[in-house]
Amino acid sequence: MSSQAVPVITVDGPSGSGKGTICQLLARELGWHLLDSGALYRLVAVAARHHGVALTNEDDLVILAAHLDVQFLAREDSSVKVILEGEEVTDAIRTEEVGKDASIVAAIPAVRDALLSRQRAFADAPGLIADGRDMGTVVFPEAVLKIYLDASAEERAQRRYKQLISKGVGASLQAILEDIKARDDRDMNRAVAPLKPAADAVILDTTIMSIEEVLAAVLDTARHKGLR
Repeated sequence: MSSQAVPVITVDGPSGSGKGTICQLLARELGWHLLDSGALYRLVAVAARHHGVALTNEDDLVILAAHLDVQFLAREDSSVKVILEGEEVTDAIRTEEVGKDASIVAAIPAVRDALLSRQRAFADAPGLIADGRDMGTVVFPEAVLKIYLDASAEERAQRRYKQLISKGVGASLQAILEDIKARDDRDMNRAVAPLKPAADAVILDTTIMSIEEVLAAVLDTARHKGLR
């Protein structure tokens, strides 16, 4: 089946808006494939570190992106195991430092171009849930349903802080908030594929919504689109 014939639901939004959790739940509920596009940029950042490539070295970053040796392996609990060049990096790509590096990498147009076809190749029957920042605007502009999740920077910082503390990782709420604001600025103001809702996206402010409420709202929208 061609990727154009495969139904795609895109879920875009800033860091900490709930995209990752909602996309995993949607993929499980619908029995569809999942693309975590942010993981690809994080993987390029980690690969750059492994190979001693500076984040200012655009030519070598493009080569890394074009030849990224990565596997996404489904686990029995529906989570995803990430393998980079034969090494598991599932947790390593989720650190704050890698997140900052990924935001820098994602602002490079040639890197985005190198990853574009790889992202589109994830569209396979019976359908795809695409998690990212430009899924509905650039990667899958013909998606049957586009969701944009948002939340206040303060709420997103609180979520990340609680997540880190629950894992036993020391964290500063103020530092996380400043990082989120800086990342938002980079993502929303980059020259290519800036973070913004697609013109036809359904926008949900999740600041005071629970995960269950967000999931119910998205599934209700999907049902109206005939996707359930």
